[in-house]
Amino acid sequence: MAGRQAVKAYLDLVSQACRAILIFLKDNKIPHTVENIAIRKGEQKTPEFTKLNPMQKLPVLVDNGFVLTESDAILKYLATAYNVPDHWYPKLPEKRARVDEYTAWNHANTRTHISSVFLHEVGFDVLLPRMGQQTNPEKLEKALADLDGTLDKLENMFLKNQAFLCGDDISLADLLAVCELMQPLCGGRDILKDRPKLLSWRRRVQSALSDSFDEAHSVVYQIREKFTAKLSPCSKQATL
Repeated sequence: MAGRQAVKAYLDLVSQACRAILIFLKDNKIPHTVENIAIRKGEQKTPEFTKLNPMQKLPVLVDNGFVLTESDAILKYLATAYNVPDHWYPKLPEKRARVDEYTAWNHANTRTHISSVFLHEVGFDVLLPRMGQQTNPEKLEKALADLDGTLDKLENMFLKNQAFLCGDDISLADLLAVCELMQPLCGGRDILKDRPKLLSWRRRVQSALSDSFDEAHSVVYQIREKFTAKLSPCSKQATL
C-alpha cells in the first residue's frame, strides 16, 4: 500500500452505518481522515456534497479518487483492498456467503426496524428537529413489536449457538449488526436487556473491537444522557 493516500470518510456518527465504517478503519489501522457531515443540519444536501454523492446520503468513502457509497459496499471494499484479517470477510466461499447472507438481510430487517424505533423515540429531536414533529407512542409500540420479531430471527437463525453471527470469529456481519442494535440506546432503551444470548454476543463483539467501539459510540452515549435527562425522575436510564 506504499504511496496510497489515506482514505477519506464522510460520516455522521449518529448514523449506525457511519459508526461501523469508523470502527472498521480504526480497528484495522487503515490510514484515514474523517469529514464530519451533520445530517441534522442538512449538510448532506449542500451542492458540494451532492456532487460527491447525488443520493445525499452517508457514509461516503473516497480512496485515491475512487468514490464509493453504501456502507455494505464500503466495508467489503476495505476488507478486500486492504490487508485486514480474513475473518472480517473470509475468502472461503461458504464463509463469505454467510457474511453476505446477513448483510443482504440486514438492510431490510435489522436496519429498517431499528431506524423506526429510533425515529419514533428520539429521531425527530436528534436528526430532524426542523420538521417539528412529535413522537407517536402508537407508532413506537408498533416499531418495537416489529423489531422483536427481527431480534428473534437474529438470535435463532443467525447467531444460534455460535460465538458470532457467522461462526467462531467476528465478521462484517457482527459489526453492522452491533452498530444497529446500539442505536436505541440514544433514547435510553437497551433492546437486548431481556435477551441474554444476544447480550453475551454483544459483549463479545465489544470486547473484540476494544477502544474503537466506545470511541465510535461516544455520540450515542452523549445523546442518551441528554435524552434521559428530559425524562421524568421515575424513568430509568438503560446501561450496558
